Amino acid sequence: MPELLIIFVIALIVFGPRKLPELGRSLGKSLGEFKRASNDLRNTLEEEIHIEEKTSPEPRAAAPAPAPAAPVEDPQHDPAGTV
Repeated sequence: MPELLIIFVIALIVFGPRKLPELGRSLGKSLGEFKRASNDLRNTLEEEIHIEEKTSPEPRAAAPAPAPAAPVEDPQHDPAGTV
């Protein structure tokens, strides 16, 4: 709590008693606009997620793993050792 008092006193000294209420008002408006914009963004994202879940209700299955490739035989290499 004493930190807020020190900040207020410094702001009062720097900006003066006439300018401080205007700064507080504009800061409050800016914070309110930011909160409105963030809520709007969150609501839009939630709506998009809801629409996406509605269009594809079944969970997406992972693609099956490809079958292992058959070994390639080298025609010059004779595994039996007969040449």
